[in-house]
Amino acid sequence: MQLGAMQDWSMRVTHLIDHAAREYGHREIVSRWADGSETRTDWAGIRHDALRMTQALRAAGIAKGDRIATLAMNHSRHLVTWYGAVGVGGVLHTVNPRLFDEQLNYIVNHAEDRVLLYDAVFQPIIDRLREQWPCVNTYVCFDPPPGSDVLGFEEWIGAHDGNTTWAEGDERDPCMLCYTSGTTGNPKGVLYEHRSTMLHAMTGVAPNFFDFDSRSVMLPIVPMFHAASWGLPWAGTIPGIKFVYSAVNDPAVLCELMDREGVTHSAGVPTVWLAMFGYLDSIGKDVRDVGKIGTAIIGGSAAPRFMIERLMKNGVRVAHAWGMTETSPIGTTGAYPYNWDEMGFEERVDLVSKQGRPAFGVELRCVDLDDPGKVLPRDGAASGALQIRGPWVIKRYFKAEADATAAEQWFDTGDVAVIHPDGTLQLTDRTKDVIKSGGEWISSVELENAAVGHPAVAEAAAIGISHPKWDERPILVVVKKAGVECSADDIKAHLADKVAKWWLPDAIEFVDDIPHTGTGKISKKDLRDRFRDYKLES
Repeated sequence: MQLGAMQDWSMRVTHLIDHAAREYGHREIVSRWADGSETRTDWAGIRHDALRMTQALRAAGIAKGDRIATLAMNHSRHLVTWYGAVGVGGVLHTVNPRLFDEQLNYIVNHAEDRVLLYDAVFQPIIDRLREQWPCVNTYVCFDPPPGSDVLGFEEWIGAHDGNTTWAEGDERDPCMLCYTSGTTGNPKGVLYEHRSTMLHAMTGVAPNFFDFDSRSVMLPIVPMFHAASWGLPWAGTIPGIKFVYSAVNDPAVLCELMDREGVTHSAGVPTVWLAMFGYLDSIGKDVRDVGKIGTAIIGGSAAPRFMIERLMKNGVRVAHAWGMTETSPIGTTGAYPYNWDEMGFEERVDLVSKQGRPAFGVELRCVDLDDPGKVLPRDGAASGALQIRGPWVIKRYFKAEADATAAEQWFDTGDVAVIHPDGTLQLTDRTKDVIKSGGEWISSVELENAAVGHPAVAEAAAIGISHPKWDERPILVVVKKAGVECSADDIKAHLADKVAKWWLPDAIEFVDDIPHTGTGKISKKDLRDRFRDYKLES
């Protein structure tokens, strides 16, 4: 005898856009384009255009599992593709336009993309590489210039009425493909499932994470091509938030949009907030003077303490998050503890400066750097290689063979961290960037974050240099702020009470620029190449 049962409801991401259009259909989506023009639509309009795109893809012969690529910045038409691509049963593939040609060629061909939608600003990339992408047979420009003979997005979907239905399938079907930046070797593809993406989206709206409700107005500075835009285009549908998009990341444009559109939430890497601070300083304003900003989500790399202090002093809740493409990307974020109201300001900053606690379903552990079979205690002191597992964590890379660790399902993140007794994660480095001196580990990240607290330092990077006695010693590479002078001794004096004495860099080198990866992070690989012949004294 059957006692009872629940209804069947497959966890496919098209439910997200259906919900947003039905319950929050008139909630606005604003786009500021690269040419300065603006367009406005709403959740009902996004769904209607996604259905028309689904019809256009079917007419182009796109079938279940085919990859549909985008080469684009943040705007509403890009958002449409997130649902139009999966609506036909396809896999959305967001391509990073900041990568080198060789990486772009590898990614597009490895993914076997059938359709590519792109911004007009990236037309030179298309013209230069399309002959090397034999798998792509349809190109569509999101914003074709007047008089252009390329196929425009509105023209492409305009031949259809949206009177169709989404493709059906299993909730474990793939829905999205993102590639890592490939700092070592070829980029690797991460294939997200409908089920994993739905679970991730439902987690993202929680108070401990993005803290969305129907009043929220989000300006995502994190690009839509980077780590699934931190899952924001999926999570934002649940409470039907207002999105404000900008196809350019100019601080003046972003601040104007924040102020005019009443932005309450924003998300970006630390370098974005540094640029924002510089612009606000130049016009004599601070964060509190811009819109209604109440939550700043910071990820991608560890945020310097002074940045967190400044935002918090302006009344902004800082959600200091950690994750990666392989984790969809939410891993942890700065959840407030039960005794937050009793904590002093410095104690709060100490806590928020760490990377926070994991979401339900995510498990973390650290293993010994020299003995990976040894799991380290969660004591806030033992530093090791960080591993993670959970329902939206990668099992294996796209087109890769299963590996020997799949049974345990612990993914090695490449980060070095400590886990505190209360479960709070604190990143200290990347395994390939940590500096080993005299048998002890030095955190390059902590050195860098301490250095950028100096008022004359715009950016800093620490790398290990071969040393005849200590194996490796750190040097600090520094970019000064424009018009400000400081010496190596000034910076060493600044660091003296912030890091252990034996961590102090053996040399400080001033440079005009520090290399970055296609996702905006400091490229330690390129920096080490630049300083490969550098010699330290005995």
